[in-house]
Amino acid sequence: MTTSGSGSAGLPLLVQRSIARQIQLCHVIGKGRFGEVWRGRWRGENVAVKIFSSREECSWFREAEIYQTVMLRHENILGFIAADNKDNGTWTQLWLVTDHHENGSLFDYLTTHTVDTKTMLNMALSIATGLAHLHMDIVGTRGKPAIAHRDLKSKNILVKSNLSCAIGDLGLAVRHVEKNDSVDIPSTHRVGTKRYMAPEVLDESMNAQHFDSYKRADVYAFGLILWEIARRCNIGMIYDEYQLPYFDVVQPDPSIEEMKKVVCIDKMRPNIPNRWHASDVLHGMAKVMKECWYPNPVARLTALRIKKTLANITVEDKVKN
Repeated sequence: MTTSGSGSAGLPLLVQRSIARQIQLCHVIGKGRFGEVWRGRWRGENVAVKIFSSREECSWFREAEIYQTVMLRHENILGFIAADNKDNGTWTQLWLVTDHHENGSLFDYLTTHTVDTKTMLNMALSIATGLAHLHMDIVGTRGKPAIAHRDLKSKNILVKSNLSCAIGDLGLAVRHVEKNDSVDIPSTHRVGTKRYMAPEVLDESMNAQHFDSYKRADVYAFGLILWEIARRCNIGMIYDEYQLPYFDVVQPDPSIEEMKKVVCIDKMRPNIPNRWHASDVLHGMAKVMKECWYPNPVARLTALRIKKTLANITVEDKVKN
């Protein structure tokens, strides 16, 4: 774990430890792959506390390590506060403390709310901005390595009070090692959520030694998230009910084989409703999605290109309205 001053993403370890000791847990707000997420109170503020069991120590350590990558802090990446271990005499709990966002995940929010075009663009652009920051190599002594998320989905994105978004759950992320263009941990091929896996991850044709491969798989997943948001866009009281990508062609908890048949063999992608073509904004969003979904990873847009395109669509929409 790093401890250092300016530019470091985390507070010094002793400060982290004392923060964790001052948090009062309130109630469970979610369950993840590695345990529970609680809402806690610290000095009158809400915080989120992800609690790992001691057998998940590697996952806890890895996520804390990624969050403390120098220069990672960004308004569209979930704010890291502290990592600590709590021993209650019987067992050890491992805590990861982050900012708390009342609106919950993007999945939670879209399930219960529709969005107008302004909010849709705000959400989409903020996620693209966070992803572009993750993906970017910042060179220099206080630089930051490029990071690929590997489990991008609406359940891992938080909705802030201003309805912009922050990318969370960095436990499966990999960092770029520049000198040999590889990644910083031995890559386990197929990690993440099957529904959001890119075709090359599903059929294992991805070059796992090459860092760009991971960024391209993130972009595919980002395209699916755009589709989830756009369906909930309410124009003239017309919108679709919330659904997960591929809801109409796979089971609720699809297997790799099931996803592979749909995405790689049948080359299916989420359906673009006809009504989207009647709206300049939704038409523009659909174009971006399709350019994230190409079977050939090299043909996909980069996160930076997506960010610029969505920024342009936002400006055009403001001019019209």
